[in-house]
Amino acid sequence: MDGVLVVDKPAGPTSHDMVDRARRAFGLRRVGHTGTLDPFATGVLPLCLGRATRLARFLGEGEKVYRATVRLGVATSTDDLTGTPLSDPRDVSLEERAVRQALGQLVGTLDQLPPAYSARRVEGRRLYELARRGEAVPRSARAVTIHGIELLGFEGDQAEIEVRCSPGTYIRALARDVGETLGVGGHLTALRRTRSGDFGLEGAVPGDDIAAGRDQVVPLGELLPGVPVVRVGPAGRDRVRHGRDLGRDDVVAGFPEGVVERVRILDESGDLLALAVPRRSEASGAPAVEPALHPDLVFVS
Repeated sequence: MDGVLVVDKPAGPTSHDMVDRARRAFGLRRVGHTGTLDPFATGVLPLCLGRATRLARFLGEGEKVYRATVRLGVATSTDDLTGTPLSDPRDVSLEERAVRQALGQLVGTLDQLPPAYSARRVEGRRLYELARRGEAVPRSARAVTIHGIELLGFEGDQAEIEVRCSPGTYIRALARDVGETLGVGGHLTALRRTRSGDFGLEGAVPGDDIAAGRDQVVPLGELLPGVPVVRVGPAGRDRVRHGRDLGRDDVVAGFPEGVVERVRILDESGDLLALAVPRRSEASGAPAVEPALHPDLVFVS
């Protein structure tokens, strides 16, 4: 079984727990996911099955969409509801306009400091491992992009938001930063991922019944729909199988005329044979070389 199963992860289990459930349900050894969700978080968790694990780094590159609840008035050690409060709760008397303005200041590309309890590595060790041992280590901020934040509701000390962001963004850190911007502190109390790249809740199966999703696995040939398709016949398939470059004469349809970063090589039945990168001579004064496609990730054996 090769492809992606989109799971609606329930609150409680870790992302790795969901991977283990899929291994047991389908009798597979090779299962992975495209982006961790914290145990208390729910929502879209794409699971890569079989050969699809080799595509995980590409599948995880797309925009993420989250719905979150931020409690204002107190920060915690983990930036979420599982942590220890860092102070007594403050009374929150804020106008909705102030909250909107604070959220607006966090839209764009910014350097985000990861939570102290996170999977980010420092000198080969996870931050959460160091934090649990009481070791204080400097954390390096990393550039992330917040494409948009919508305030869905605000009442008392609770703000409901929807966030569109780049991979690698910590929504817990965003909750912390909103609280700091408003001068009252804040932390995340609920999180639900509604989209991860090409995958949304509309195609997800319940995480408590993964085995029921056998017929909903997205096959390899339908993954990465934003990557251009090149189709080959039997001769082209044989060249791909041996890792040989494809020229125009080896392609049935779709040989790229413009500049592309990568293409999908499909056979005439729609099966994914490989991902390929264009090759052409760009050196000044070099003799012209006929463009070719080099299979750099081959799936056909």
